[in-house]
Order: sequence, then structure tokens, then C-alpha cells
Amino acid sequence: METGPPSPARVRPGGPAPLLLQTVHEHRAGLGGISVLKARGTVDAANARRFREALAEHVAHAEQAGEHPLLDLSEVYLACADAVRSLDRGTGLLARSGRALPVVQPRPHVREALTAAGLPGIRVHASLACALDDLDARPAGGPA
Repeated sequence: METGPPSPARVRPGGPAPLLLQTVHEHRAGLGGISVLKARGTVDAANARRFREALAEHVAHAEQAGEHPLLDLSEVYLACADAVRSLDRGTGLLARSGRALPVVQPRPHVREALTAAGLPGIRVHASLACALDDLDARPAGGPA
């Protein structure tokens, strides 16, 4: 148990990390195109809508381009229920068609939040390699 002020390693000066989003497109032999939305920082009530819109746009663009959409949450902290709801709403199109967005490497607390929420539009994977293996094992045109 700690006493006194928290160690400098546990304090983030200036509050939560800003949300940064980047899309990376790749081509994988035998699988085709993949589109990975890499998120970094904190998803909270202030930016959950922007995250949801970026995610929905990412999924729609990947669908139009014939790519497999993926979401990399390895550097994300979900700070509130709005953050989890943004994932649910951003993947609604996939969920309604019986598919799910592969979510890669969420931190343990994020994985727990996603598991507890039971979102139908996501499928959590421990690594990008696991997500790609799962996509590769699915029949062409089958559920994501």
C-alpha cells in the first residue's frame, strides 16, 4: 500500500493523454488488404463522439475498399461508459450484419471493460497476428 503522494510514474501531468487516431493500410498475402485504425491516448466523454465517428468511417471505408478493418487498442485507455458506447455504436453496422470488428491488443483494463460490456460488434484478439490468423481462417464472404 502506498502512503503519501503517488510516484511520478503513476501521475500524468496535465490530465488524460490526447486521443490520436491513425489508419494504416497493408496488403497481406492470402488475405488481401487490411486497414488498421490505430488509436492512442484516452477515450473519454469529451472525445467519445469523435472516436465513434472515426471508427464508423474506418469500417465503412474498409468495406468500400474491400479491405478487412481492424482496430488497434494497444495504447488506449477507455475512461468512461461513453468510451465503451462509442465502440458499440461505431461497430453497429458490422453487428447488424452478424459480423465483428477484430480489436487488437487491448490493455487488461480495456479488455475487462469490453468483456463486461459484451459488445456484439467486436472480437478481441491478443495480437495482430492472432487477428489476422482468425480472418484468414474464415471462409471468403463469411462473417468477420
